[in-house]
Amino acid sequence: MIRTVLTDEQWEKMAPHCLGKVTDAGRSGKDNRLFVEAVLWKARTNSPWRDLPEGFGDW
Repeated sequence: MIRTVLTDEQWEKMAPHCLGKVTDAGRSGKDNRLFVEAVLWKARTNSPWRDLPEGFGDW
């Protein structure tokens, strides 16, 4: 289980402004919210990317 930072309400406001939406051309990541949560985890902990918890996927 991953401890997340963003509430659903916060993500709903942020999601339309992220690249890689279904309506955008080209390929994108599988889960934009998970990526944003991983970046927030990195900023919050100041840990190296290699220490990213498994729940976020490969660093």
